Amino acid sequence: MKLLQDKVLNEGIVLSDQVLKVDSFLNHQMDPVLMKEVGREFARLFEGEGITKVLTIESSGIAPAIMAALEFEVPMIFARKQKSLTLREDIYVEKVYSFTKQQSNDVTVSKKFLFPNDKVLIIDDFLAHGEAALGLAKIVEQAGAQVAGIGIVIEKSFQSGAQRIKDAGYRVESLVRVASLSEGKVSFVTEAVH
Repeated sequence: MKLLQDKVLNEGIVLSDQVLKVDSFLNHQMDPVLMKEVGREFARLFEGEGITKVLTIESSGIAPAIMAALEFEVPMIFARKQKSLTLREDIYVEKVYSFTKQQSNDVTVSKKFLFPNDKVLIIDDFLAHGEAALGLAKIVEQAGAQVAGIGIVIEKSFQSGAQRIKDAGYRVESLVRVASLSEGKVSFVTEAVH
């Protein structure tokens, strides 16, 4: 996705050969025009899959997920990382490790929002090792629902996440695939441009 690639090149900050900071348009300040286009692209990629729900994890996945849900005209659910006083029972829980934050969280989704007849599109902002996406897929499966696919805004292709997701039997579509962050520069996997 050229628009997204341009944003990454112009506004992304390479902090190390493993970490790309995109807080000016994706995970702190958000570019609503870009998020609208991201939602459209996910809708195009997963058209015809019979999506009934879009699922993400708080908080950086919410903007692309809500825009995809808007395109599909279906509800969007976000898994909570923090325990809520109002969400105590009847929940699906899965432990998810965050590469960026270097910590594990129990993520939760209320059982009243996922059902066995749902076809769920999982959306996440970044894909590194695949922990968040695979954790969300386990929650979908706990509900007896079907994972229709996993949509990623930015994939770090030099890490294991995409292969782990494919090996687990899920379809993954990444809008931008970063091949390398070495020497302070972003380079892309060229065949992934949509």
